[in-house]
Amino acid sequence: MKAKILYLRPSESDWYNQNSLSFPSQICAMSRVPSARSEVKVLSQIPFRINRESLCQTLRLKPGSHYLAELDHLIDQAEQVAKPKAMVRRVLIAEKGENWVRLDGRRLVSRILRVNLEEATHAFVFVATAGLELATWSTTLPDLLHRFWADVIQEVALETARQAMHQYLTQRFHCGPLSEMHPGSLDDWPLSAQEDLFSLLGDVKGKIGVSLTESKLMYPVKSVSGVVFPTQTQFISCQLCPREKCRARQAPFDAKLFQERYGIPIQSSFGLTKP
Repeated sequence: MKAKILYLRPSESDWYNQNSLSFPSQICAMSRVPSARSEVKVLSQIPFRINRESLCQTLRLKPGSHYLAELDHLIDQAEQVAKPKAMVRRVLIAEKGENWVRLDGRRLVSRILRVNLEEATHAFVFVATAGLELATWSTTLPDLLHRFWADVIQEVALETARQAMHQYLTQRFHCGPLSEMHPGSLDDWPLSAQEDLFSLLGDVKGKIGVSLTESKLMYPVKSVSGVVFPTQTQFISCQLCPREKCRARQAPFDAKLFQERYGIPIQSSFGLTKP
């Protein structure tokens, strides 16, 4: 099963930047890990305000709709309970093989990740989440339409947590443009690799409330794990995903990348030929 991640842009007016977040005092709570491990940063006080116009556009609600009052009430509830969070750690790329990298003792097997980290000496492992608070709140809603709206609101909260993490990394490490890879988003790096990332981060459940199920899925569902890395060439997993009619798509599929950049025959990438 592949992870399905929807990244919503908060709004065309970039409401997120209008919050004028200040690091680290406003949203950062630091957890220091003993011994040689680098520090883990927990972002737990992330401001969350929903741009109502942008959300209405996402939900395809027109001005004057009789549903707007209901949505406004739901947004008010969500903003009161929401606590999006992120947990991130800078890790040393200790060793590189043909189709794997070793991050502080954990061997991550992925040809695409290996190529993406070709020029890097460090990377960042992370988990971001919309939070248990919103997940619990959404289950209390009896109306199916309201639950759908709450689902989209949680996706906005997850994106808010990711953006807060990126802003922290940019300000703290001055690392320039960043890209991400997520276990399960491509066949090359299976969902089971989330266990490696959780191990590198430590007590993820205790710090931000995210846990792994036996099938290596995360709970709350509106959570994402991955590796962030500095790069001058933007990488988006969508470029290597041929799935059609995906509302989460951020970039067009580019079949040539498999062979030209990653040295992977496109047929074997999609299981069309035997390895």
